[in-house]
Amino acid sequence: MNKKILTECTLCPRECGADRYKSTGYCGAPAEVTAGRASLHMWEEPCISGESGSGTVFFSGCPLKCVYCQNYAISDCSSGKKISDERLAEIFLELQDSGANNINLVTPTHYTISIINAVRYARENGLKIPVVYNCSGYEKTETIEMLKDTVDIYLVDFKYIRKETAQRYSSAPDYPETAEKALECMFRQVGKPVFDENDMMKKGIIARHLILPEHADESKEIIKYLYDTYGSDIFISIMNQYTPVRYFDDYPELNRRVSGEEYDSVIDFAVDTGVENAFVQDGEAASESFIPCFDGRGI
Repeated sequence: MNKKILTECTLCPRECGADRYKSTGYCGAPAEVTAGRASLHMWEEPCISGESGSGTVFFSGCPLKCVYCQNYAISDCSSGKKISDERLAEIFLELQDSGANNINLVTPTHYTISIINAVRYARENGLKIPVVYNCSGYEKTETIEMLKDTVDIYLVDFKYIRKETAQRYSSAPDYPETAEKALECMFRQVGKPVFDENDMMKKGIIARHLILPEHADESKEIIKYLYDTYGSDIFISIMNQYTPVRYFDDYPELNRRVSGEEYDSVIDFAVDTGVENAFVQDGEAASESFIPCFDGRGI
């Protein structure tokens, strides 16, 4: 796919128009793919990681930049190695050879053009496993539409349904409506979930929601929206793994983990609402040990 779009980049909803060959825009990323790690990842949902792991590529930079980001070490693009599209395709094949269940693209939005090219190269050279687009939910429908025939599974966050919360933590008051439209586009593209004989997802959507401290009521609103809209045609992953990775002077509510009472109240609400296709986490997920080391491994 032609990379001319990167001379006036509008891949994400920020539409900052940066010429990424000369400078960087809101996401902090240059035109060339920059990544911090590629490895088998065991901490995704069971139908993604399985027993052998998800072949995960962690990209540098981010169009959303949440204040509480747990991957802050690479989200500002201050670290990571620049690679060609051809090298990215090789990484996909190396992950497949290592036993990966899928190729898991983490924070991929700003590298969409290169990803489309790399997946095509890799498939021409033997890539057979599904491609997972692991994103924040802050996506343009036009960009998602580019990914038709490239992405098999959308592992997509749905972070906020209140614009005030989206503004406070991500400077993106348009997040709720943007995420709703993006999810609609994703569903039109990949449809209902499909699994193989080992219960690994081959196609479909997992909508993730990370509960934040003091925001259990908004989490319930999100779960109700997702279930009312999609029923059992998508999976909902209800996450309690929020970990304060630094001290927040301006966001004191974020200086603690989600309490057991908060998480249980959200799970109970989901059950009472009728949600059946869901994933939940135990308390051990809220640990800094679950945050990968972005040391350039596999890149």
